[in-house]
Amino acid sequence: MELLIAAVVVFGIIAFVLSFATRKKSGKKGKQKTRSQIVKEASKKLAQDPHSPEGLIPLGDLYYTEHNWEKAFQIYETQMNVAPAHKEIDPFVAGLRYGICAIRMEKIEESFKGLTIAYNVRPNDFEVNYYLGQACYAKEEYDKAIPCFKKALVIKPEAANINAKLGLSLYKGKHFRDSLPYLKHALDESPDNKEVLFSMADAMQECGYGDKAIKVFLHLRPDPEFGARSCLNAGIYHARSQQLDKAVQDFQIGLKHQGTPDDVRLEILYRLANVHFEMKAISNGINCLREIQQVNQTYKDVPQLMQRYMELNQNKNLQIYLMSPTSDFVAMCRKIVETYYKNSYVKINDISVKPDSVEIIFEVETPKWEDNEIFRFYRSSGSTGEFMVRDFQAKVSDTKADRGVCFTAGTYTEEAKKYAEGRPIDLVEKLDLVKILKQIHMG
Repeated sequence: MELLIAAVVVFGIIAFVLSFATRKKSGKKGKQKTRSQIVKEASKKLAQDPHSPEGLIPLGDLYYTEHNWEKAFQIYETQMNVAPAHKEIDPFVAGLRYGICAIRMEKIEESFKGLTIAYNVRPNDFEVNYYLGQACYAKEEYDKAIPCFKKALVIKPEAANINAKLGLSLYKGKHFRDSLPYLKHALDESPDNKEVLFSMADAMQECGYGDKAIKVFLHLRPDPEFGARSCLNAGIYHARSQQLDKAVQDFQIGLKHQGTPDDVRLEILYRLANVHFEMKAISNGINCLREIQQVNQTYKDVPQLMQRYMELNQNKNLQIYLMSPTSDFVAMCRKIVETYYKNSYVKINDISVKPDSVEIIFEVETPKWEDNEIFRFYRSSGSTGEFMVRDFQAKVSDTKADRGVCFTAGTYTEEAKKYAEGRPIDLVEKLDLVKILKQIHMG
């Protein structure tokens, strides 16, 4: 019995000693260096040799883990340069981390140097392809970003944010239809992502799904970041569908947003001006053009629009000629026929209304002569060519009219004028038309 007790005691002592020794050894092996120790030891190594892997590697790991991008960038730049001479340095890690640091610091051009090195080592690595896509996206080289993000998505389909980046790259690269499935997946992953939501709606509108997109734009109208552009797109949709009052409301809400980029604000004003002109609210449209010219004197065709509508605003009869409903335009044409020849009697025999013009056939008697004539009135303010003048001459011949007069609110081409020479037709351009209109008094 005593021997048994003695054996148990001895066994207990041995177990205690072994346990203490093991804990002591384990504690010494698992003891981690503090940050200051890492920096101190690495700095000492680098002071002796600036290219020392024993200094560069732990210091790079430390700064990269801490997201101290600027210091990590410098360390990995050195690692890339000396890697060929030091096998301890992994060129893939150095290149990849150098590229990531550069992107974080918005040094996009520099990032390609490191990411290209990493890609050449491991072309099928997820991070390499993802960050190469990020770099191309930041440079607005969307067609180069797309294959990078697609490859990253194949390598790691469960990774967050890939669908959003790929969808936005396709959208900004104007591959609208291709962008839609990725943007939808991104929205499923993150329903609060307003950029993805707006981009998907805009892509839908570009693909002809405006009836679906408009609901999103109306939802986003109050948003401080995407509200102005949503108002612009909603206004474009309503203007195209001839819902002009709603378009005006959209554009006016868009103009109330603060901090809107100049290009978006100017486009809203430009679109609003054209809707006002379509609604015959010429003064309101001119005010929008003036706001545009305060920022950009030569924006689109604003100088030409300003000149045209200022003139229309001052000449109500020209306004009727160019912009009134068809019934008012026909009434104006009748007035021109009735007043064109002084001290004459006019009998109108036929009025023909076409999409681009009005024709009036009539008899005119004066104290000295009488004729059968035909007048054609074009509403266009552009250039009327030889083909149209030939067509008018054919009509004069077919109706056996003695003479024809063709009016336009624009000009005639030189070919059209040459064709009319020596034929029983006269061509009246805008300057002469305006003089005639000034003499007419509409009831």
